[in-house]
Amino acid sequence: MRASKKSQRREQLIVALLQQSSLEKAAASMGISPVTAWRISKTPEFQQAYLQARRQAFSQATSRLQQAAGAAVSTLLKIMVDPSAPAASRLRAAERALHHAAEGFELENLEVRLERVEKAQGEKR
Repeated sequence: MRASKKSQRREQLIVALLQQSSLEKAAASMGISPVTAWRISKTPEFQQAYLQARRQAFSQATSRLQQAAGAAVSTLLKIMVDPSAPAASRLRAAERALHHAAEGFELENLEVRLERVEKAQGEKR
């Protein structure tokens, strides 16, 4: 098999794996046997490219979640202050708001501390 055909199959399997829930389903969607898909998936080239593709897909999903964060906060706060919402829902919304606020505060603190450590390391050099 030529190198270009190998790389084309590798890329097709990566796309199929990102879309399907298993190697068997990915192989079936490509019209190849699960054994062939398994062999392709065990090559170092495949594993490196697949990891990179998964990172890119995850990064895109994370970006979408970050874009929706404002709407999510609005929904959470609306439930929290809505007197017609069940008390359990308002309590849960309040707890989640406090939890996320505390996490944000901790991350900001870590960022400040990391900047101080990096600055101190830079001054030592």
